[in-house]
Amino acid sequence: QKSTRGSVVLGYVFRHLNLVEIDYFGLRYCDRSHQTYWLDPAKTLAEHKELINTGPPYTLYFGIKFYAEDPCKLKEEITRYQFFLQVKQDILQGRLPCPVNTAAQLGAYVIQSELGDYDPYKHTAGYVSEYRFVPDQKEELEDAIERIHKTLMGQVPAEAEANYLGVAKSLEMYGVDLHPVYGENKSEYFLGLTPTGVVVYKNKKQVGKYFWPRITKVHFKETQFELRVLGKDCNETSFFFEVRDKITCKHLWKCCVEHHTFFRMPENESSSLSRKFSKFGSIGYKHRYSGRMSLQMTRDPSVQLPRPDQCVERSRSKTYPKRTQQTGSGSINQITTNGDNEGTTKVIAPSPVK
Repeated sequence: QKSTRGSVVLGYVFRHLNLVEIDYFGLRYCDRSHQTYWLDPAKTLAEHKELINTGPPYTLYFGIKFYAEDPCKLKEEITRYQFFLQVKQDILQGRLPCPVNTAAQLGAYVIQSELGDYDPYKHTAGYVSEYRFVPDQKEELEDAIERIHKTLMGQVPAEAEANYLGVAKSLEMYGVDLHPVYGENKSEYFLGLTPTGVVVYKNKKQVGKYFWPRITKVHFKETQFELRVLGKDCNETSFFFEVRDKITCKHLWKCCVEHHTFFRMPENESSSLSRKFSKFGSIGYKHRYSGRMSLQMTRDPSVQLPRPDQCVERSRSKTYPKRTQQTGSGSINQITTNGDNEGTTKVIAPSPVK
């Protein structure tokens, strides 16, 4: 019902997926202009005006809202499995750039999780080409994946997925939530919200990085977004960016407040600097993140984690016809994909590309 609160909808999804470490995840939706938003647990569906304007029916996408800085330290296998699916999809759909040699290592872990140990009788020539790992996939990558897969004998799916996350977390853009903005002279930038702070990109290169304890305030007015940072000399500097419209600007501000709250230290353990700047958000706008902080989740005694005797039900990835050789020319068909239905859970759709 439109009067249903977001927390109720989220509760249904978390129970369906058997998740307890729930605070990392959320439900995302798109407005008519393809801007994405997260479902607010504290609001009713009717209060999500951008969602209501799209339907009925209404489409929500399950995905990671806050990427754990070290996903290998997540307590439960089912949580790590959901991170594995999401990161795999992030790479496949081009949101998480990945060098070829790293893509080969990651692809081998995917194949090991999916197919188990290499068996020359079952895994005949071209078996890797039935799966998708990166956009515009080439035969050379598949050959490298096959070579590495042969070396992973004995790794059960949970072990292969943990090893996958151990490699993926070191990728430069892992866990970066990108938001397009404009600087001086309408120059294009991206603000990336990460577990450690805010990263500024220009022309795909990092030009600034500000850690959460040093960010004293985020503020927006109309389409102007302000990031206030405390320097090593204890003087504050404000960085201003323009956003395309007020709604998008408020969305950026809201995401920034939530990331700051989720990843910062609890106040009784934080530095005097963090306590000093407790009024973090914009004057005149109130938004509170109501879930647990990242550090609190690792210490929560209310639920025994990992739960005993948990069985993770894995979904099979979508497969495609094997790569074939063109008659006469000897050239190899190139495989392309848009990542549809790859690595998703059974009933919940993947997060859309921003």
